[in-house]
Amino acid sequence: MSTPEISKNSLTSPMDRIGIFGGTFDPIHFGHIHTAKQTAQWLNLDKLLILPSHIPPHKSKTSATAEQRLAMVDIVCQKDPALILDKRELNKHSPSYTVETLREIKTEYAQAQLFFIVGMDSLLTFNTWHKYQEILSLCHLVVNTRPNYHIHRNNIELTQLLENHQISHLNELKQKEAGSILLHDSKEWHISSTEIREKIKSKHNCSELLPNDILSYINKEQLYR
Repeated sequence: MSTPEISKNSLTSPMDRIGIFGGTFDPIHFGHIHTAKQTAQWLNLDKLLILPSHIPPHKSKTSATAEQRLAMVDIVCQKDPALILDKRELNKHSPSYTVETLREIKTEYAQAQLFFIVGMDSLLTFNTWHKYQEILSLCHLVVNTRPNYHIHRNNIELTQLLENHQISHLNELKQKEAGSILLHDSKEWHISSTEIREKIKSKHNCSELLPNDILSYINKEQLYR
């Protein structure tokens, strides 16, 4: 199997810390960008892969094509050296399962710690994900949450998962390569791709929600009309 094309690619050294920030990015916006960079800084990552998904298993379709979403993420990554575009899921023609992607990344970066970055909504359903236990064997799960947010632990399986895997301090990461769940109190960005698509369709101004280069691309491609 050939290595997927990764922008600004370089060989990793032992104990590199690599973050993976996935999403549909339909379109990518400041909420995605600022959250990813803030979390990367908190974790002191060596690399942060931005991973647009091709066909998310929980979604039937996207508004923009895979090629258009890839182009928008590429625009952002080309402007910011802290972000690395990873095309591997867009090279697939089948649903993108996280565990399969992480297996590939772990094979390529065998000596690195992997940090899979998600939002609180993903944590609340994490125990229903395909082979979620294997996911935790491949990476640490980093959950961006609102400051002082308290999880309602009505889900017994999720509660047990947190009791077994949650850690409170970053220095605990030195003790194991994978398997931890960290909750990160990150700034909440009240931005959503759905909101942006609706605003564009209604011809409202979105300049405060996403980079000008992305807005220009959307207008050029006549997206979300």
